[in-house]
Amino acid sequence: MTRTALWKEIAETLADEIARGHFPTGARLPTEAELSARFGVNRHTVRHALADLAARGLVHARRGAGVFVLGQAAEYPLGRRVRFHQAMEAGGRLPMKELTRREIRLADPDEAAALQLQAGAQVVVVEGLSSADGQPIAVFRSVFPAARFPGLLEAFAGETSITRALAACGLADYTRASTRVSARAAGAMVALALLLPEGAPVLRTTAVNVDAAGVPVEFGTTWFAGERVTLTVTPEGI
Repeated sequence: MTRTALWKEIAETLADEIARGHFPTGARLPTEAELSARFGVNRHTVRHALADLAARGLVHARRGAGVFVLGQAAEYPLGRRVRFHQAMEAGGRLPMKELTRREIRLADPDEAAALQLQAGAQVVVVEGLSSADGQPIAVFRSVFPAARFPGLLEAFAGETSITRALAACGLADYTRASTRVSARAAGAMVALALLLPEGAPVLRTTAVNVDAAGVPVEFGTTWFAGERVTLTVTPEGI
């Protein structure tokens, strides 16, 4: 019982110091030996505390390099026109997107329904990873009607911004029509991409974006690292 109380107290102490900025995003925590000396405990107790921080998505161990801070929760408002880069920059974060997949394929039933397409219609699929200050915060998949945007796949060849890629295909503006948010446990692939333990909590959003006439142009699914993002529903006009 004493050992359990010790590792929990150490974990809470380090989590509080991370929250206060004593260890900024990207910083390496003291070594196990240094933490053992600081708290007067053995390395097993320290490892237990660090494992708890990793399970919460606060730190990530790099083999042979140490344990590094993953940072604080990023604010992400779910507004009608709020985009990823805009949301991160508004919170003082440095946004970055990396595309890991782009292809044309047949829509599945959920995608066809969301985009109001006929069965068997083709869609452009883009997947990737969103980061803030170098910290992975979300894995995303965006699906677009291929017939509506015949040049979209090529537009993504040198572009990671969905807004700019759609603009290059003639869509100057679009808005969020609906978003559903649900809690999930991270599967193996999502956990790997987000540097989380498998089974860690993630927030999954499914959203439909529409053009000025209300016609669906994007069906998006995003998996957010649960402890790294705060989703906020903003007023309808924003």
